[in-house]
Amino acid sequence: MMDMEQVKRWRLILGEAGEEMLNSFSASDIGLSEDEIAMDEALAAIYDKSTEGDEGAARGNTGSSKSSAGKGSSAPKLAKWLADIRTYFTEDVVSVIQTDAIERKGLRQLLFEPEVLRNVQPDIDLVATFMSLKGKIPEKTKETARQLVRMVVEDINKRMENDLRKAITGALNKKNHSPIASAVSIDWKYTINHNLKNYNKEYKKLIPERFFFFDRARKMNNWNVILDMDQSGSMADSIIYGSIAGSIFASMASLNTKIVAFDTAVVDLSEEYGNDPVDMLFGIQLGGGTDINKSVAYCQQFITDPSKTLFILLSDLYEGGNQASLIKRMEEMHESGVKVICLLALSDRGVPSYDEGLARRLSKIGIPCFACTPTLLPELLEGALKGHDLNALAERMKNTK
Repeated sequence: MMDMEQVKRWRLILGEAGEEMLNSFSASDIGLSEDEIAMDEALAAIYDKSTEGDEGAARGNTGSSKSSAGKGSSAPKLAKWLADIRTYFTEDVVSVIQTDAIERKGLRQLLFEPEVLRNVQPDIDLVATFMSLKGKIPEKTKETARQLVRMVVEDINKRMENDLRKAITGALNKKNHSPIASAVSIDWKYTINHNLKNYNKEYKKLIPERFFFFDRARKMNNWNVILDMDQSGSMADSIIYGSIAGSIFASMASLNTKIVAFDTAVVDLSEEYGNDPVDMLFGIQLGGGTDINKSVAYCQQFITDPSKTLFILLSDLYEGGNQASLIKRMEEMHESGVKVICLLALSDRGVPSYDEGLARRLSKIGIPCFACTPTLLPELLEGALKGHDLNALAERMKNTK
């Protein structure tokens, strides 16, 4: 005899296409609750057979590509569907289902209705969708789209900024205290111990008589950081993280930052968008060809002190331009003293697709080529600015991801 709980689970996984496999049990036959029926209907809207005759597919792996969904009758209907999936599924599952929905026929255009956007779960895939549709977003929803992008950017920024700033400004020198007051440099342990005598029993609080501050090492000031980002469609996640990191660099007085994006053309994002990652992301056009050599040639003009320059090429290395010239330029930069890094991806998505042949050739001349997660980026930058062996650091990072 079949376990009815298992039957329910398989019914939700397989949808209508699985009824025959389950001895023709329908949703009502197996006693799905109201919430389970609502979940089933929400999934069916994307993964079961559409009214237009598209083939259905199993929906157990919500991250894979499945059948096309129908266009839906109206934006309010899609808005209700988006609200339903947020009610019945966790945020990570919502993001996967939502991405599948956006990629299906008709739903991308409905995404630009204000009532729909209000129910969307902001995530990195949604930001990539807006970037890919630059110029096609209707005026009535542009501001809503920007607000959703800003929510994602601010969330990522919260996770990255503090660690990046600490890595770049240098480790705290805990042997000496400084007379210069700085909230981020407070020596909390010493300050608390020194002021224990000032504990106020009435207020049950420690009232410091004096604060003590660490003396920060400033040996890494006046570095030039050049971030050269590949804006081909496959680099969407990396561009988003890269733009946010670039804006953090640009906001720091200790760095002279240049942020460049390229496909077959080169766009300098530094002046106009450097301090606002949202503006920067809307200034990027995903897709198109790739001429890495052209962008590297453009960036070379900003190298005035090679020993104080960090050049980060964020690219999967699928070169559509002159590969031999690219390798020569990168080698010249490396030999002149520039700290050159090729990030094949800046993402949490795992091992990227990249040109392994070109990566090997760059590695042979001493330029590390590897993918990096946003959480490991601060350590990478600190190691680069302190003159650590980047190839050894890259190898260690490969083994810790």
